[in-house]
Amino acid sequence: MNKLREIMEALLRIEERISKEILFQSQAEPFHKQLRSEGNFPCSGIYRYLKYLGYDFVYVRSFTDVDYKRAYELGEDPKALSGQYCQEFLKDMDDLRCLQPTHQPCVTDHMEQIKKMIAKIMTNDCAYTIGGDVYFSVDSFPEYGRLSGRKLEDNRAGERVGVYSRKQNPAEFALWKAAKPGEPSWESPWGPGRPGWHIECSAVSAYYLTHSFDIHGGGMDLTFPHHENEIAQSCAACRESNISYWMHNGFVNIDDEKMSKSLGNFFTIREVTRLYHPLALRYFLLGNHYRSPVNYSISQIEIASESVFYIYQTLHDSEEALSVFQQGTETATNKKQQKQQHLTAFLSLTELLKELKAILDVLGLLSSSTSAEVLQQFKERALKRGELTEEDVLHAIEERTLARKNKEFARSDQIRTDLVAKGITLMDIGTETEWRPCVRPEQEQPAAPAQPNQSVAAVQEQPVALSQQMQSAAAPQTDQPAAPLQQEHPAVPPQ
Repeated sequence: MNKLREIMEALLRIEERISKEILFQSQAEPFHKQLRSEGNFPCSGIYRYLKYLGYDFVYVRSFTDVDYKRAYELGEDPKALSGQYCQEFLKDMDDLRCLQPTHQPCVTDHMEQIKKMIAKIMTNDCAYTIGGDVYFSVDSFPEYGRLSGRKLEDNRAGERVGVYSRKQNPAEFALWKAAKPGEPSWESPWGPGRPGWHIECSAVSAYYLTHSFDIHGGGMDLTFPHHENEIAQSCAACRESNISYWMHNGFVNIDDEKMSKSLGNFFTIREVTRLYHPLALRYFLLGNHYRSPVNYSISQIEIASESVFYIYQTLHDSEEALSVFQQGTETATNKKQQKQQHLTAFLSLTELLKELKAILDVLGLLSSSTSAEVLQQFKERALKRGELTEEDVLHAIEERTLARKNKEFARSDQIRTDLVAKGITLMDIGTETEWRPCVRPEQEQPAAPAQPNQSVAAVQEQPVALSQQMQSAAAPQTDQPAAPLQQEHPAVPPQ
């Protein structure tokens, strides 16, 4: 509950900075459905929370489906392949409980809007055409660089902007590209071709949200040149163009290294959710400040998984307790005082359960499945991680029970230790033994997540109380009688 309340308080602080109700986000490359899709979380999280507050909110997430290089590499129909990947992306977002935006346009369906915006920019003398290409004139926009803080003279030829001998300025970027052999193209006043990447977002957002809206999301790497160019061309098309807040999310790192195919540490969302519940991945992503790097590691995701399992175990136990009480009222005694005590306890637990579910719903952590079903889903993935079957675990429990009965405590301890090493812990409840997933003890202790503009040294000095508590909870227990304690220690509260 403490962790959930921290996240809710952070969202409340965000609310204080919102003036209207409009948000835009571009899913720039539908062919990539890897873990980097976490860029949708800041926007979808804000969208979910402001809907909860009752705002009449419009959320647009566009798909850039113009670049067909991947389709030609695979020898497939470009439009069909793009549509397939868009659907796969949406399935991943549904699994992670990201709400569907108000609009999800594809760029190829908005070519007329793109061409009209380019024509308007040219009419305002902010662009020029050469041989079927149309380039934005950065010299016509003195405020170029206001978002990234870069100066125009810093954009030397060959650095990010590329070199093209016919450009008037090396920093200028394409609004329209003349058709090339083997590439898809559309007719335009400047000849057949296709739009540049930057103009797509400006045209689509203006069509659905007008030229002025409140929040624009995207990855940190899009600040320059993509979002910088968006500002320039949008203002060139409409002087009143304005975006109140830019939300740039941090990169995904794998064990403190940037995720990339070249480093061999690249994997998809589905590769993660095959072994860990989607709710565990969502909880992990929500625990990071949106501008901070997301440092994914096995230890971090296992701690997140343990936390969400604990939450749903609490839900399940509470629901079971309420169910027992409801059944008990049918045969309850006529003693008025006892009835009143039962009713008070029932109402208190009911309200607590309602509050917890409301928080989980706002955070996107409330599953449509029952708490029992969610717990079973977590267990199934734990078995898969440990390369075990439920029959294996039940057999180990039987062996341990027999060992304890024969006072073979070393054998009993070893069975428990072997299971914990595979991510399974045993819980003795009365005369019964139950099992549940746990954090494997060999996982490294993660560093505390970096905060925006915070030095690495400062992060290293921070305590990792949550991870230490979670590892302590997963530490192997002994079945031998414990020696008398010399001093009592306060219990660690659950996180």
